This record gives sequence, structure tokens and C-alpha cells, in this order.
Amino acid sequence: MPSIRPITDLRNTTEISELCHSKKEPIFITKNGYGDLVIMSIETYEREIALADVYKKLAIAESQIKNGELLDGDEVFAKLRSKYGK
Repeated sequence: MPSIRPITDLRNTTEISELCHSKKEPIFITKNGYGDLVIMSIETYEREIALADVYKKLAIAESQIKNGELLDGDEVFAKLRSKYGK
């Protein structure tokens, strides 16, 4: 369940920092009862960015498969072996 906190809670920076690190997920900050900000630890941010990159690469791969842009596995491995000597 997402953590939702009022903007006034940002005054207690230590508590918010500990919450960000312990939850390991974004924390939603509201202002006047409406969503305003999202905060998270650096570790959570880096994880989210890495996941977004994986999803982007998967979407590209699925598009390539759909368009018939396939590579022959044997040829790819042969090129890798010749390049890296094994």
C-alpha cells in the first residue's frame, strides 16, 4: 500500500528520510488534500530508472520481433567468439 503523507510532514526530515529508506518505494505527498509531490530514496530512484530501461528495451525487442527483425543465434555467437577469442 502506498505511503501518502501531507506536505507538513516534510518539516520532519529525519522521519521522512527514514520512511523513504524503510519502505523502499515512493512516498506521495499531498498539499491541500491533492497529490503534489513524490519523494523516494536514491536507491529506490535508481531501481525505478533501471526497471524503466528494461521495459523500454523489452518494448523495442518485441517491436523488432513483430517486424521480423531477427538475428540468427548461431551467427551472433560465432561473431562473439571470433571477437573475444573463444
